[in-house]
Amino acid sequence: MPDLIRLLPDNIANQIAAGEVVQRPASVVKELLENAIDAKATNIKLIIKEAGKSLIQSVDNGIGMSETDLRMCFERHATSKIRSTEDLFTIRTMGFRGEAMASIAAVSQVEAKTRRPEDELGVLLQIEASEVKKQEPASTPVGTSFSVKNLFYNVPARRNFLKSNSVETRHIVDEFLHVALANSEVEMSLFHNDLEMYHLTAGKLSHRIVGVFGKKYQAQMASCLEETELVKVWGYVGKPEFAKKTRGEQFFFVNNRFIRSNYLNHAVSTAFENLVPEGTFPFYTLFLEIDPKHIDINVHPTKTEIKFDDERTVYAIVKAAVRQALGTHNITPALDFGADVNFASFRPQPKVEGLGKSDREYGQFRELDRNKPSTSHWERLYEGLQKDIKEEESANSQMEMHPEAQNTVTLGSSINSIVPDFKTEKVSASTQYFQIHKKYIATHVKSGMLLVAQQEAHERILYERFLQMIQHRSGASQQTLFPQTIELNPSDYALVMGMKEEINAIGFEFAEFGKNTIVINGVPADLKAVNEKQLFEGFVEQFKLNQSELSISADENVARAIAKRSSLKVGVTLSPEEMSSLIDQLFACKNANYSPYGRRTTFIIELEKIDQFFN
Repeated sequence: MPDLIRLLPDNIANQIAAGEVVQRPASVVKELLENAIDAKATNIKLIIKEAGKSLIQSVDNGIGMSETDLRMCFERHATSKIRSTEDLFTIRTMGFRGEAMASIAAVSQVEAKTRRPEDELGVLLQIEASEVKKQEPASTPVGTSFSVKNLFYNVPARRNFLKSNSVETRHIVDEFLHVALANSEVEMSLFHNDLEMYHLTAGKLSHRIVGVFGKKYQAQMASCLEETELVKVWGYVGKPEFAKKTRGEQFFFVNNRFIRSNYLNHAVSTAFENLVPEGTFPFYTLFLEIDPKHIDINVHPTKTEIKFDDERTVYAIVKAAVRQALGTHNITPALDFGADVNFASFRPQPKVEGLGKSDREYGQFRELDRNKPSTSHWERLYEGLQKDIKEEESANSQMEMHPEAQNTVTLGSSINSIVPDFKTEKVSASTQYFQIHKKYIATHVKSGMLLVAQQEAHERILYERFLQMIQHRSGASQQTLFPQTIELNPSDYALVMGMKEEINAIGFEFAEFGKNTIVINGVPADLKAVNEKQLFEGFVEQFKLNQSELSISADENVARAIAKRSSLKVGVTLSPEEMSSLIDQLFACKNANYSPYGRRTTFIIELEKIDQFFN
């Protein structure tokens, strides 16, 4: 019997390695930018087309490479960063394994140009699927240019798994910003489809943060510094009152390398405890400087995970550093970022959304008949629920949901036995509905008591209404009395302009108003007395959150995001007429039992169950 085990050809081995290293265009961006940083570049330009699917090009002014080094950089396990085992424990460069370029060249068409300062001519190298096609002298500036074209052209299955251009672009921007924040002394620019998204000049970290996120961050940051024998923690944290509902603007860097760490994130969250409303997340950009021998970065191919020798001590130091920054910075932030950027004096009084007076009049609930409503149509909806519950669960299983929402959907199977035919008694509007803690609406039915979660119910109503508007391009707009200008960061601006048609369809009217700035001229007509700027910014944040967690179409994402951010919240007092209108509109929905995020909107407590509490 012949031997079965054989060595793989290099091109196949590289394709297999690429499966770990090159997962999407953003993976290529990360490797190219980190190589430029390791080459001591002070100016880096990143050019992408079609979300990196057709072109990813990095151009730097670093030290360049010799002809031999250029060829060697595409060989597996060829690196200039380590020579011995001991070097693994003193690594301060971004790359060190020697796998990235070989993996990239295995699944794309690569063109590289490079020249060292001491050379008169540079070198041009072209590689396709690990095979060298051309190598010749070339006239090129000092530094290196890598062009990666037609990513995954020879692996169609991998290319088919790529997401939409907007999603892939978002991942690329994230990687670009990670490198940009970690290297504020390097001038960096990003071009997408020939349009400049970012141009970040070299400067201090505070300037870089403002360049990335916008001028409004000048007033939001407090400097953080704590130095011990084990680790130095420095950077900026945000004011508690500027905390957002999305976790996107939280960054940790260890020895200038971006990392993801739930453990360290918990340390910061604990430091902000009782200072930010529940469900919101503060901004921070924190750097940890630590001796490489006390950490292990060789945990994952992407190098975004890290292990510390003494995690608990690092946790305590990070928490203490953030606490100290929050407690000691009590000076109004200076416009000159050479000085500390500090808090204005304040006493933390977190304003939890929805617990105060509503800034919105829910007049839309009064649109229906004010007469005493008939609830018989709700009853008929529940008559067949027992046999329809499996269909309901099946429909909802196709929806991408948050983890907590997934747990609530499973309740469907447990309500089979508590949905008999029931009829509501004819009672006056003043006694038919009442609110429980301004969170739930209750009414009695023949079989017991019907509870409606007012926020989830309103989300469902608005979601179906806005989705229909988008699909039919039928949204109406109400003009604002005083148009509001909104400055967005470059990536958010590109995102908004890319889905302008869908946003217009729900009733927003806006126009360009300078670089990365828009002016809001109209808002959806269905929304009464809204804060236009707050609503639009919240909508964009929710859209990005959905985009990162869910696999849904742009139309559905827009409808979900605006429904989430414009729905009535816990703490809003409703009149009996408004409660009646809300419930009528809910049960007119195609899927009245669940919010767009999979949370239940209604629940019935059987009379027999209530009786048991008193027996």
